[in-house]
Amino acid sequence: MSDRNRWLVLAIVSSALLLIVIDMTVLYTALPTLTLALQATANEKLWIVNAYPLVVAGLLPGLGTLGDRLGHKRMFLAGLAVFGAASLGAAFAPSPAGLIAWRVVLAAGAAMMMPATLSIIRLTFTDEKERGFAIGVWAAVASGGAALGPVVGGLLLEYFWWGSVFLINLPVVLVALVAGTLLLPARPGDAGRPWDLLGSVQVMIGLVGVVYAVKEARRLHPSWGIAAVALLVGGAALVVFVRRQRRSSAPLIDFSLFANPRFSSGVATAMVASGVILGVELVFSQRLQLVMGYSPLQAGLLILPIPLAAFAAGPLTGLVLPHVAPHRVLGGTLALTALGLAAFLAVSDGTPALWIAPLAVMGFAIGAAMTAASAAIMLSAPEERAGMAASVEEVSYELGGALGIALLGSLLSALYTRALVLPDGIGIAAQARDSLDEALMLASQLPPEPARQVATLARAAFDHAFAGVIIAAIAGLCIVAAHVWRSGPAAAGRAGSRG
Repeated sequence: MSDRNRWLVLAIVSSALLLIVIDMTVLYTALPTLTLALQATANEKLWIVNAYPLVVAGLLPGLGTLGDRLGHKRMFLAGLAVFGAASLGAAFAPSPAGLIAWRVVLAAGAAMMMPATLSIIRLTFTDEKERGFAIGVWAAVASGGAALGPVVGGLLLEYFWWGSVFLINLPVVLVALVAGTLLLPARPGDAGRPWDLLGSVQVMIGLVGVVYAVKEARRLHPSWGIAAVALLVGGAALVVFVRRQRRSSAPLIDFSLFANPRFSSGVATAMVASGVILGVELVFSQRLQLVMGYSPLQAGLLILPIPLAAFAAGPLTGLVLPHVAPHRVLGGTLALTALGLAAFLAVSDGTPALWIAPLAVMGFAIGAAMTAASAAIMLSAPEERAGMAASVEEVSYELGGALGIALLGSLLSALYTRALVLPDGIGIAAQARDSLDEALMLASQLPPEPARQVATLARAAFDHAFAGVIIAAIAGLCIVAAHVWRSGPAAAGRAGSRG
């Protein structure tokens, strides 16, 4: 393939990936407007947001391996077509149920494309240095694009109706479809490779059950019975799936790869990096809006140093990867993320100008960590299993993000409840201790002086909880960084024997 065409291929798959990851978070700012327009209930609102990541996570393993069988170009183009049609349907959905259904179809298209994007890069770029750079671009889009979602949503809603957050996908889809048809390499899949439909169903049930249980548990008023049933069903399905795959001669996921320290360290880094960036952005955006009084768009703009730095980090890290031992990059970037978070915590009570540098350091380190993790996972698997490796990598990001939001969000709620102490005699409902949103809403119904007092105490409790969440994220990063670093010599030796 010519030099020009290789880079055009990278541009095509990166533009499609950008749509996929922006759609993960674009509704964060559009949801209030959308909810009002469609008269969505609280439960419908929850499913409008959660249907997309749940279905993506559930379908990734099966569709990634199916791409190895059918060919990644075919899966990518089919996924693009499904994604474009679903974007049009979602933009004009007449009801919450209709929007949820179109979000499910959107997720199916995304799950068809995501493993194919990374697999196409893995197979197109044969030079080690070029491949490292290309994977870096992919990781930069993956890590930075999700953080851009709320900003894109906020900007569109300044001028257009809520459906514009979906309709904006169509021009990119049409261009990518035409360019992809003409330029993407048409490598045939391995038609003789069995595809495990039963295993695909098992892992889908398992991942959807576990991720749904995690999401349910972090709700303000969770249904613990539903969460327990989802976790039980999902966990049982995953146990059956793993046992069946270990006995299979053509497994959907080759679990022997996890014995490779480079591969397992990449998976661990992907999960932690994704969990930290999404979890921290969640609590930080709440602090910006509920404590500091910024609008959703202003909050999105103040978070911009994170994705912008992540965009820069990916390609640069890709250039460095061939020259540095994998464990040093994986462990070092996680440690640098912890350092950036610690610096941010130290200046978090200052002016926004003081946040730029530590947020940029954190974003750069996260982008570098995701690049190194993607490379470690993809280059530890043989070319004919590129789709399988890509699906494992992306499930790591999905599961890590869900766990990060759930764990850090739950910790925020617990610390807030513990820290909020209201004076005796203030007639306010106990729900004020559930969340800052509830406290501020209830305070607005009080006379001016008690209202000011409750709001001040609630915001102080939230700030206390926010600091605890950042400290917990720093601790988690340091623990995983140390573990990855210790696994280094074996990982480096194994990588060398492969190379």
